[in-house]
Amino acid sequence: MTATVPVRDSADESYWGTVARLASAQKGTSRTAPAYSRFVNRKLGRLLAAWAYRAGLTPNAVTGISAAFTAAAILLLLVLPPSLPLGLAVAGALVLGYAFDSADGQVARLRGGGTPAGEWLDHIVDAIKTTALPIAVFVCLQRTDLPRAWLAVPLVYAVVASATFFGMILTEQLRKQNGHAGITAASGGIKDLITGLLVLPMDYGVLCISFVLLSAPGLFLALFSLLTVGSFLFLCLALRKWFREISGFMGAGPVITPSVIREQS
Repeated sequence: MTATVPVRDSADESYWGTVARLASAQKGTSRTAPAYSRFVNRKLGRLLAAWAYRAGLTPNAVTGISAAFTAAAILLLLVLPPSLPLGLAVAGALVLGYAFDSADGQVARLRGGGTPAGEWLDHIVDAIKTTALPIAVFVCLQRTDLPRAWLAVPLVYAVVASATFFGMILTEQLRKQNGHAGITAASGGIKDLITGLLVLPMDYGVLCISFVLLSAPGLFLALFSLLTVGSFLFLCLALRKWFREISGFMGAGPVITPSVIREQS
C-alpha cells in the first residue's frame, strides 16, 4: 500500500522539513529491489523531490527532466568514441536521470497523489531507455577494436532488459486485476540488504555507474557482460516465479488478455 504524505504549503516549511516529511511516509519497496536502487537512488530522489516540490514543478515536469538527462547520455554514446570524459559524463547524466525518475513519484505524493497519465508517462520513458541505452552502447563500442562477436552483448542485454521490464509491469497489472497486492516492505534489515546485494546485476543504478570504466572498453565490456549474465539468470528465475504465480490466479477473477486489451482500447 502506498504511504500518504500529508499535504502542506511549501512556504510553511524548510527544504529539510519537506525531506523529513517525505521520509516519514516513504513508499513501501519490493523485497527484491536491488541495493543501489533501494538504499541510494531512493534517497537521492527524495532530495530532488523536495527541491522540485518547493520549486513548484509537477511530477510530469520531473519525469521530463529525468528523460532529458537520460537522453543526453544516450546521445553522447551515439556520437562520441569511448573516453574517460565521455564515461564520466554519461555516468553522471544517467545517475541524475535515475534519481529524477525516483523523484517524480515522490513529488506526486507531496502534491496529494499521482495520476494515471503520470504513471503512463513514467512507464513510457522507462520502456524507451530500457532498450535505447544498450543499443547506444553497441554503437559506441563499434568505434573500438574489440572482437566483433562480443559486441552482441549489449544487444542481448537490450532483449533481457526489455523482457524483464515488460514482465514486471504485466505481472503487477495481473495481480491488481485479480485482487492480489504486490510484496512490499520498508527498507532495512540484514535480510533485505543481502537480497538487495544478490540482485545487484539487474540494478539499473549499477549499470549507470559502470560507464566510468568506458575509457577501458575491454574492462567495461567485461563488466557489462557480467551484468548481462546476471540479468539473464534473474529473468529466468523471475519468469518461472511469475508464471506459477499467474497460473494460480485461474478462477480467481477476470484475466487480462490481448483481446481484452484491444476491446478496452
